[in-house]
Amino acid sequence: MSLRAVLHSRTVLLLGVAVSLLVPALTLPRLPHVTLLPVLLGLVPWVVGKYLLCPLRWRVVTDAGLSRLWHLRAYAESELLGLLTPGHVGADLWRMRRLTRAGLGRGDALLSVGLDRFVGAVGLAVFVVFAGSALPLPMVLVALGVGALAVVAVLAVRRWRPELLPSRPLPRPRHLAQALVLSAAYQLTTAALLLGTVAATGYAVSPLAALGAFGASQLAAAVPGPHGASPRDGALVVALVATGVPWAAAIAAVALKAALAWLPALALGGVSLMLTRRAVRRLATAPAPAPAAAAAGA
Repeated sequence: MSLRAVLHSRTVLLLGVAVSLLVPALTLPRLPHVTLLPVLLGLVPWVVGKYLLCPLRWRVVTDAGLSRLWHLRAYAESELLGLLTPGHVGADLWRMRRLTRAGLGRGDALLSVGLDRFVGAVGLAVFVVFAGSALPLPMVLVALGVGALAVVAVLAVRRWRPELLPSRPLPRPRHLAQALVLSAAYQLTTAALLLGTVAATGYAVSPLAALGAFGASQLAAAVPGPHGASPRDGALVVALVATGVPWAAAIAAVALKAALAWLPALALGGVSLMLTRRAVRRLATAPAPAPAAAAAGA
């Protein structure tokens, strides 16, 4: 079955909605007593960062003439699919598919998503350094290794599959600077969500410590896993404990953070996916214009 058939399958869509509802329904009752207000204070800015600032950052580095609404919807859809796939890989595949359907070549779509991920990683690294946390040596080595592999991959593609290379020019430095500012703002909202979930359990960490813990846990993101139970989530628990948060509170805060991610993904991405699916079905079932009408219109 093709990717298009899977993503537009009613069974897959209903299964995704069921999982989106089931994860918070099973997770939240198992958490210790939490205070709602800190959760809301952290969730609201994070939703703005994830579903507004991140799509705008993606639009800046893509510069394909697509509207802001197009990027908002495509990004929201990709986030829901990313939560349903290990390592969030479904999000990147969906964004590339949406770009190619909008008229971009495969190389340009890959460059768009890759640049967006790169700018996000740079923004995170800047904040980790700003937080006063030294980047772990393995994290630096992994980053250098990924960069070297990327160079080798580009040279290999240029040699054997040049049609996969992007045909559009790279973003201008001004656009990259704008994307970095948006990435930095998003990292602030991520820290706000983490601070809110920790505070909801009755404990507190400083904003800089929260950013440092989040950044240090990103090394484990190289190992894919299900959302809420991935090596990155486990590493974040360990990083919070290192800041002085008790184990029970750290586990509760990370579980709550993972569960909350499903709510806006379902509300925004799920609704957009259903609307997209209905639009595709209407186009597929619309009757073709009669020859006479087509001639008259011509």
